[in-house]
Amino acid sequence: MEVAVLGLGEAGGRIASDLVAAGCAVRGFDPVRQPEGITNAESAAKAVAGAEVVLSINAASVALEVAADVAGALGAGALYADLNTSAPELKRELSETVPVQFVDVALVGVVPASGLATPALASGAGAERFAGLLRPLGMPVEVVGPRPGDAAALKLLRSVFMKGIAAAAIESLQAAEAAGVEQHVRTDIAAVLGEPLLDRLLVGSRAHAARRVDEMHAAAAYVEELGVEPRVSVAAAAWLEQLRDEPA
Repeated sequence: MEVAVLGLGEAGGRIASDLVAAGCAVRGFDPVRQPEGITNAESAAKAVAGAEVVLSINAASVALEVAADVAGALGAGALYADLNTSAPELKRELSETVPVQFVDVALVGVVPASGLATPALASGAGAERFAGLLRPLGMPVEVVGPRPGDAAALKLLRSVFMKGIAAAAIESLQAAEAAGVEQHVRTDIAAVLGEPLLDRLLVGSRAHAARRVDEMHAAAAYVEELGVEPRVSVAAAAWLEQLRDEPA
């Protein structure tokens, strides 16, 4: 199977490498990153030419621009999968931008650690086809709805909880440090969450703060659209903005 991967950062690079290991012919494109072992095309349009499956793993902020850029180069039978975390409305707009079958994919795990084995939710006209192609390669895909945006919505609601826990842990431990009782409080939190999850929440929040700020703004907007005041989403976004702006 010929696969194009648009975006070769931590997530895209790992998934591209796993697809190569699974026997796929992979062409990638990233204007900045060029991981070893991945054929890097001269442009996004050249990467998707002839590909059966196109995986967009960039960022929500550029997802629409990327889709528009490659729309004219997609083969008639291609499947365009957007794996970026974004608002359901953006997923619907993306589905109207590409002239081929579209699938909204939400990854619900730590992609740099799990790669192609990361669980995924899929929705839209191409969801069943995506599941049929990716499951045999090792990706656990759950089809969750017929419309683009159904998968994105579930991911954002999950993010309210997960990033909310992370924000609570960060605030609690920063206050505990100021009070001189950080280790005691950390031990208490780890007894509830487990040390591995606590580490993942703390380290991941700092390492991926920039991307997660956009994710939580999208989550807040969606929660508000549903008629619920997004208190936790807004607070989590504020903490992530602070982490993003702190010196490395």
